[in-house]
Amino acid sequence: MGVSDTSFAPVPPGPDQDVLLRAATAEVQDKGFILANLDNLINWARSGSLWPLTFGTACCAVEMMHTGASRYDLDRFGVVFRASPRQADVIIVAGTLCNKMAPAFRKIYDQMAEPRWVISMGSCANGGGYYHYSYSVVRGCDRVVPVDVYVPGCPPTAEALLYGVLVLKNKIRRTNNFAR
Repeated sequence: MGVSDTSFAPVPPGPDQDVLLRAATAEVQDKGFILANLDNLINWARSGSLWPLTFGTACCAVEMMHTGASRYDLDRFGVVFRASPRQADVIIVAGTLCNKMAPAFRKIYDQMAEPRWVISMGSCANGGGYYHYSYSVVRGCDRVVPVDVYVPGCPPTAEALLYGVLVLKNKIRRTNNFAR
């Protein structure tokens, strides 16, 4: 892995990391700069600071809170929960979405700044769950907003949501920001 390599895969501590740091230091001292792809830098910054909106509508919200608590600690991944849609770039739909709540949910989604992403968490948010045939339940939040990551389960575990966040981070790193 060269210093000008544009992949941002983390290197575990040890001799490989020492070699990489020595090579980067030598390149900066020799040339005065490091080359990188602007797309990769933007995506690295975006994936390293996800700010999800707290939108818990049912029992899955407890698991979302569990993921943000000290055992799983989403803060170490740069995920900081926000209460305002204007400050958030991710919305985690945690639980049942009712027909009465769908217009408000769409309004909140529209208030979020671009780029924005959606994680659908739990069977009810993914496809209606146990309440699929009820007159009052939306049969999946993807009928209201576009969904990027689906986290299955009823309720999904904290590990499943954590994995969903990591999948979203990888998806963000693969996006192209500029038309070629």
